[in-house]
Amino acid sequence: MKRSPGSSLAILLFLFGILKVSASANRVLENNNNNGSSSLYWSTAKDEVDLLSKPQAQQEDDSDSDGGFSSLEGMLQWAIGHSDPAKLKETSQDAQRLSPTELKKRQMELKELMEKLKTPSDAQLMQIALDDLNNSSVSLEDRHRALQELLILVEPIDNANDFNKLGGFAVVIQELNHPDSDIRRIAAWILGTASQNNPVVQRQILELGALAQLIKMVKSISVEEATKALYAVSALIRSNVAGQELFYAEAGDLMLQDVLSNSSIDIRLRKKAVFLVGDLTECQLENMERAELPFFSNHILLKSVVDQTASDDLDLQEKALVAIKNLLHLRMADPLVFKEYCGLDAALERMRQQLHNLMSDEVLRDYAMDMESLRGEVELIFRRKLGEVTQVPT
Repeated sequence: MKRSPGSSLAILLFLFGILKVSASANRVLENNNNNGSSSLYWSTAKDEVDLLSKPQAQQEDDSDSDGGFSSLEGMLQWAIGHSDPAKLKETSQDAQRLSPTELKKRQMELKELMEKLKTPSDAQLMQIALDDLNNSSVSLEDRHRALQELLILVEPIDNANDFNKLGGFAVVIQELNHPDSDIRRIAAWILGTASQNNPVVQRQILELGALAQLIKMVKSISVEEATKALYAVSALIRSNVAGQELFYAEAGDLMLQDVLSNSSIDIRLRKKAVFLVGDLTECQLENMERAELPFFSNHILLKSVVDQTASDDLDLQEKALVAIKNLLHLRMADPLVFKEYCGLDAALERMRQQLHNLMSDEVLRDYAMDMESLRGEVELIFRRKLGEVTQVPT
């Protein structure tokens, strides 16, 4: 059905009023989001409209699949079905009083509002954040904000896979050398999040040489930085044989030994370290054709793992038990080293008594029983290695 010019003008003005309200609401929401720590927002170093000039990486089309309108015609179609005829008539009369110059101005303002209300793609948001990081004059606050945005954006596996196409990992790895500890912390966190259970991203980051720097960062005086660095190291080499070989070549095993041998080191770091020992041992067990490395029979390392069972933290105890269980399954495992040098038999008995006492606590009873089951399994494996029992439960 053909529309009269007055009707179209009326609809345009009607939409203009709606969009003005929407734009104001968006500004309020953006201000609220900027005050929250968990929301995703644009970097203030980049104007929102700048993103529209950036080509979208790996975007299939430029349709309005994001929920917006691709043209003024689309907006007119929507308005016809959602407008009050009486209100349109009144607005039409107002529109007819506008001069051509005033009308053109309103139309341009409407187009600008449409552009600002478009929802940017994740690829566009990642590119904006990367542009901020590549800007040497950007403030520390905006650099921090850009990294926080990327931390959220790289979590979905598709985004993580696309991130390298934008040159993202190379940019983030550069931030590992930033003088600010918090910038380094978030950069390491991004690398760990993106590479979690993602062999493609693991390979990309490893090829860019990030592992050596991350291992060094584990020794940082900042506990937060060290913890995120070890998280990233663990994520990069988990179930990745090539990554683990590089880890050993970069003396990552000595780094783990240093962490676990120092009881004054923050417990969060020790938890991640002993978990990684267990994970590396499990990977070795899954690849029995590989020669067992001296790392797995290092007396100092083995004792440091067993010593973690003396902690009052049940989570650390559990991670230590899992690591010990895996280590005992190795072909080169020497039970006498575990007994005489590491004191495993005494450690297991101490845990048995502790868990028995915890079973009287109604809140902790179930967890204590599960822990005792694991402890008992470790003890049976240990006794079998010593030749004292012949069967181990499956």
